[in-house]
Amino acid sequence: MSETKTLLALFQDLDPAADAIDKLKEMGLTEDQVNVISGIPVLERILGRPVQWTNVPRLAFGGAIAGFIIGLLLAFSPATYPALIAGGQPLVPVPPSIIVVFEMTMLGMLLSTFIGVFLDSSFPSYRPMEYIPEISDGKIAVFFACPADEEKKFVSAMKKLGAESVQPAEAQQL
Repeated sequence: MSETKTLLALFQDLDPAADAIDKLKEMGLTEDQVNVISGIPVLERILGRPVQWTNVPRLAFGGAIAGFIIGLLLAFSPATYPALIAGGQPLVPVPPSIIVVFEMTMLGMLLSTFIGVFLDSSFPSYRPMEYIPEISDGKIAVFFACPADEEKKFVSAMKKLGAESVQPAEAQQL
């Protein structure tokens, strides 16, 4: 297999960046050879990339169900204790029970969502990360790994699509 070179193309706007990603696919690169870095969250479908699936909604739903069950147990299990009649209240008062069940459902969902996002984002990451100062100014960076012998072809294609600069990606000290 030939040697690859990682290049960085900087774009001012999303439309040229999306066109560049399409062009890179036409030129034979796969999705794992292309990476987009932006200072703002951008949906994958805007750039024509496959949607990244996550397990966070399923974990949140599971946490809500667990919280709901715990809330039911907290609200209705005291009814199994010896009856304590106080001021004509029913054995299980419904309005306070609804509040307990709701709060426990939300607490379960909140905790499981937090844990899911924490695990899904692979936090903390100890691998080196790319940082481009221009990203903070609102530009879009497209990293791609191309064959070293076809570098000029990729550079000229990105320049034609509106890249402000196309340069080899280098590790920089933060």
